[in-house]
Amino acid sequence: MLVALTDPIDPAGEAILRQAGHDVELAGEGGLDALLARAEAVIVRRKLPDDLSARAPRLLGAIRQGVGVDMIPVEDCTAQGVLVANVPGANADSVAEFAVAQMLAIARRVEAMHGLLLREGWNTARAQSATASELRGRTLGIVGVGAIGQRLAEIAAHGFRMRVLGHRRKATGLPEHIAYAPLETLFAESDYIVLACPLTEETRGLASAARLARMKPDAWLLNVARGPVVDEAALLDALRGKRIGGAALDVHAMQPLPEDHPFRTLPNVLLTPHTAGLSREAVTRMSTGAAGETVRILRGEKPRNFVNPEAWDAALQRRARLGHPAPEASPA
Repeated sequence: MLVALTDPIDPAGEAILRQAGHDVELAGEGGLDALLARAEAVIVRRKLPDDLSARAPRLLGAIRQGVGVDMIPVEDCTAQGVLVANVPGANADSVAEFAVAQMLAIARRVEAMHGLLLREGWNTARAQSATASELRGRTLGIVGVGAIGQRLAEIAAHGFRMRVLGHRRKATGLPEHIAYAPLETLFAESDYIVLACPLTEETRGLASAARLARMKPDAWLLNVARGPVVDEAALLDALRGKRIGGAALDVHAMQPLPEDHPFRTLPNVLLTPHTAGLSREAVTRMSTGAAGETVRILRGEKPRNFVNPEAWDAALQRRARLGHPAPEASPA
């Protein structure tokens, strides 16, 4: 069968697909639509159209090369019997380490010292050390204590001896080094707030004007989740008024970040281009994981990380309608 790639994957992942007998194509001159029209599966690293099933009449599966499935129209897929899978945890170490790197750079004034050393000299740069701080003893608030949040908490608590607050839908069952906190408490007491939650209707705009107003004047907001989790207008207002220490933003409401976006002009903003989860090791894990799920779906099996299990019966009907044999056994 044909597996469409919205973006390149690691060669190890492509090898898994080809060894299983599938063709693999990256969107070319004809664009993604032309490729989707012929594909039985798509491995996803960018937003797919909301009417995916109409554009991809042969599609059996949409597989996210990563965690967040907001790039896939899950509701449309479920209605049409297209299976959706992802690869949770594959980039947890990468994203957690990235957030730690951001906190260290902020605490020790690394970016400011680098710029001043080049522009104004040694002594001016060294003067930045007067405002540098350690992470030890500081409070880290994590919104979204899944695989990424738990790994970050582990590093922060055991490696830097930080106090860690966590917020998720289920308050119980957190590791002992994470204290559950309501959002209002977490925003008020944290020195660093890391957003690591999925984008849902409940989390959209979670970092609101009211919650940003509760932050300490020197606290930083770090977003490695999705851009719309933050009320961007409210954050801009807080940053311009210097009511918070700053923001480190790896994800943005509009991507790529527009050239004229005001975030680019603010000295208390650290910008990166949605790369927190893209270490060499994480890309290999995500690619091979997504390829494995794709092979399972095309064989007629349930994926291990099944996002829409309620679509299973419709998926079997779709598979039969498209002329693919039913699997001999479908693992639970």
